[in-house]
Amino acid sequence: MLKKTLAGIGAGALLFGLSACGGGDDGDGGDGLIVGFAQVGAESAWRTANTDSVKAAAEADDRIAELKFVDGQQEQDRQIEAVRNFITQQVDVIVLAPVVETGWTDVLQEAEDAGIPVVLADRGVEAADEDLYVTRLGSDFTEEGRKAGQWTVETFADDADGTRILELQGTTGSAPANDRKTGFFEVLDAEGLDYELVDSQSGDFTAENGKSVMETFVTTHGLDGIDLLYAHNDEMGLGAIQAIEEAGFEPGVDIQIIIVDGSAAGFQAGVDGKLNYIVECNPAFGAQLMDVVVQVEAGESVEKFTPVEEGVFTADQFEAELPNRQF
Repeated sequence: MLKKTLAGIGAGALLFGLSACGGGDDGDGGDGLIVGFAQVGAESAWRTANTDSVKAAAEADDRIAELKFVDGQQEQDRQIEAVRNFITQQVDVIVLAPVVETGWTDVLQEAEDAGIPVVLADRGVEAADEDLYVTRLGSDFTEEGRKAGQWTVETFADDADGTRILELQGTTGSAPANDRKTGFFEVLDAEGLDYELVDSQSGDFTAENGKSVMETFVTTHGLDGIDLLYAHNDEMGLGAIQAIEEAGFEPGVDIQIIIVDGSAAGFQAGVDGKLNYIVECNPAFGAQLMDVVVQVEAGESVEKFTPVEEGVFTADQFEAELPNRQF
């Protein structure tokens, strides 16, 4: 079977004669499914690895005839336009990795009205829109925040002067930014840790912005007496490490650092002693996503949320784990 992964949106001859339910076949073998995938962008090594995983899985899966891929470039308007084009083209299933949680009601309703099921990949949308998608496959971002919080409590529990924390949040309004923050401070508060959140700003999940925000933190607050930097992803954490070093401090020693993702670059920074704790966020769920897409199109019952497997890593584990990193 000839399969393609398109870099843009094109109707193509294959799209004529599709059923009113948005499908070319009913998932029983036929010519396979046509899937539209509106990705967030390519803002990080994690995102690139996720895109590669989904494309490779679609290409290798005989149940998938065609994957129509759109890079949203971290702009919601681009993703909404992509979803509407998928609806016009009557794809079988729409996969959406929403850049932010809000603002999807209208376009998700349009997909439902067209009879095209929507699967969320990685990120989620606000609870009010829960009935407008079938399932979300991805990480439990709140649990990732809790894992970071638990390590923080264990590490700083005996700090008599209290723990002073800086936070580099992800993209404002995005599910991982919201939930990683919620889970982190939920644990700190529940465990009664004496802490002060000195500052918290968005670095938009990029190394460049992570470095820029960290430079602002250093200028505004200094680093003397700051105990911990909690970065919502590797890229921002790595940018912050550069800013810390340029300010004359030693990352991982003068200020302890938590990152979330687990890229090879993040683990290498850990091996180099520049950070202290890594919470894994696994991007390589393409094959699992294809299984979910096929189940959803066939009308099978699926859980509203399916988590991917993820771990945590301390300094004594960084070196052994580094060769296993896939992105």
